[in-house]
This record gives sequence, C-alpha cells and structure tokens, in this order.
Amino acid sequence: MDSSESSSSGAEAGGVPPVANTVPLQVPPVLPTPPVQTSCRPQPAVHGNGRAERPRGGAWKWVAVGVSVMLIFSLLALGLIVVGKSDRNWPHHHSTQSPGAAELHEVLVRDSPFEDKVAVISLEGVISGEVLSDIGSSMVELVSDQLERAAVEGVAAVILKVDSPGGEVLASDEIYLLLEKFQKEHDIPVVASMGSLAASGGYYVSAPCRWIVANELTMTGSIGVIFHSYNYRGLMDKVGVRPDITKSGKLKDMMSGEKLPEEVLPEERAILQGMIDESFAKFKDIIRTGRNHSAALNLKDGVTEGRKLAPNWTEFADGRILSGQQALNLGLVDELGNFEVALDRALQLARLDGAKLITYQPHFRFPGFLSLLGQARSGSVKVDLGLPLQSRLPEGRLYFMSPLHMH
Repeated sequence: MDSSESSSSGAEAGGVPPVANTVPLQVPPVLPTPPVQTSCRPQPAVHGNGRAERPRGGAWKWVAVGVSVMLIFSLLALGLIVVGKSDRNWPHHHSTQSPGAAELHEVLVRDSPFEDKVAVISLEGVISGEVLSDIGSSMVELVSDQLERAAVEGVAAVILKVDSPGGEVLASDEIYLLLEKFQKEHDIPVVASMGSLAASGGYYVSAPCRWIVANELTMTGSIGVIFHSYNYRGLMDKVGVRPDITKSGKLKDMMSGEKLPEEVLPEERAILQGMIDESFAKFKDIIRTGRNHSAALNLKDGVTEGRKLAPNWTEFADGRILSGQQALNLGLVDELGNFEVALDRALQLARLDGAKLITYQPHFRFPGFLSLLGQARSGSVKVDLGLPLQSRLPEGRLYFMSPLHMH
C-alpha cells in the first residue's frame, strides 16, 4: 500500500481505526414521565391489562363500618326528634287508672264532620297472655287499656275486629270478661266484626258483644276445648335415651311425653278430660248467656234484625268449623257483611248519623327502638310481624283453638 492510499483511508475513518465485527449500539426509547403523586394514600396497582386492582384488606370494611355508623346516628337523631315532638304534644290522661291506658295515643282512622267517635280495637293472631312485643304488655293488657281509654273519652261505640284462630283458655276468658264489664258499666255497644277467621277463642271473645257481623265466608265456630301434647318416648328408645324420674306422687308426671302409652294411668286421662269438659261447659254457657242478653237488649231498643240462638245449636258445638252463613242460620252471628256493615250497625246502636273512626295505639318509645338495634349484634334482626302462628304453641295448656292452627 502506498502513502496516498493510507492517507485517504485515515481521512475516511476520521483518524479512528476500524473495529472488526462491531455490534450496533441499541438506544432505549424515551418513555413519558409519570405524574408526580401528591397524595400519601397508596395508589392501586396496575396490571398488564391496564385495569387497576381493587384494594384488598380492611379498606372496604372500614368504609362499610363508617357508612353503618353514620346511618345508625341518623336513625338515632330521627328517633330523638320524633320522641321529642310526640312528648311535647302528648295529652296526659290523668283520669285513667292504668299507666298503659294513659300512654296510648289516639289515631284517626277516618275523619268525619261529626264530633262523636267510634273506637276500633283489633284482635288479631293467637290470643295469648304473654307479652307480644317491645311495648311491654300482653294482648289482654292492651285490650284492657284500649277499653279504658274508650270509656274515659266517652266514645259512642266500639268495633272489635276479630281475625283469630283462638288461643289460650285463660286469655280468651279474660278478654271476654273485659268486654262484658265494659258494656255493662258504660252502656257503650260493642260490635264484633269477624274477618277471615274467628274460630274457637276468636268466637269466645265475640260472644258477649252486642252485635256480631261475619262475612259469609268467615271461618268461625270450632266451639270446643283441646289439650295438645306430643309423646316422644318411641324416639327416645330409638336413640337409647331412657327417662329417670323421681316423683312425690303417681300423678306428678301426668301426661308426660316420656311415658310409654301403656304407662299412662286411667286416672290421668280422667282428670284431664274432666278439666276439658268443665271448660267446654263454660264455653257453651258463655255463648248462651251472651247471645240471649244481646237479643234482649236489641229487642228492647227496637232492633229486630238480630238473630236468636237456634234450638239445636249445641249439636254443632262439637269442634267443627262453620261458615259465616252457617253461623247465621244457627244464631251465632246477627248479620252478614264486612267492616262497613259493622260500622253502620254500631252507629245505629249508638243512635248516631255519623262519627269519626279512631283507634288507640301504643306510644312510640325510644328504648324499644334501641332494643331493636341491640339485636343486630347477634348477626340478625328479629322483626315481629304480629303473626304468633309462626312458632309452635306451648304444650301443657288448654286452648280454645281451631285444630287446623295448632302448629
């Protein structure tokens, strides 16, 4: 190679000697700079598909707790406002003897230009002497308080709305006595308005009423007494459980479900049957006395549309269910119709052209609201729908009860 070629090669290379097998340098692409985070809160992670991952852990739980706390405090504040307004406007009836009667508040069911009032008392569900709900009183006590308020305020008439399959013998009899005493002492007529069901104890409490209205499809009757229990000794024997009983007398475990059928003494059945026969005789006497007394009062006041007991009515007092039409034919009810018919009859018996329709309801109490919230700690809230038939009736009691509704 001559000097001219060397000089030319060096000029082309810029004075740098060539390198054999050189790999071209790869320059990485320039990516956009991510925005600067100004919050201290951790940002959700981004997956390859571009969707953000929902935060895990306790974040959402704390959000739910916060919302629940705000909701509870809102309800508490609303309850305080309602109670405060109710207490300021609450009329205290010092003339009532029962504190429960004084705490009831009057609710207008139907307005009228007339000043007289007709009170509506509802008797729905199984008739029981046990406490019904958070109001702290039983069905018997509530009826007693409502009748006392009706007497103090001088209502013109009372409509007893009955929709019940019956219930306890004692509770039914106590309500019967309350209605009988109310009409005798205050000369205020009580009209029974039977709904879809007014059987056994439901009819028992209707018997003393001045007038009884039933729909032609009302299930009524079922006049009788029943004692219901279970014998589970066979099941105990299958699982290898045997009772071990020490008793003071041979009848102390009378009608126990742990006994074998052959172990039930004849005296036990005789004693129980005697109690049932005694209650049944009183049931029929209640019907006879109540219906005859009402017929006499209606005839005295010139109301001749009412029915008298048929001579053979006791033949149908064998526990059978009757329709409203059959009950009318037997003289167990006075008239067929709905609530409006009962209202018209109440106005006629009270000699009125019209009246306001009212009812007495338990006063809202804030502690009851708190007790409802307190039940949520168990994981559920129990709501009382006023349907006592949701659970099986207690055993070992006598019932004026339709056998179709014993469970």
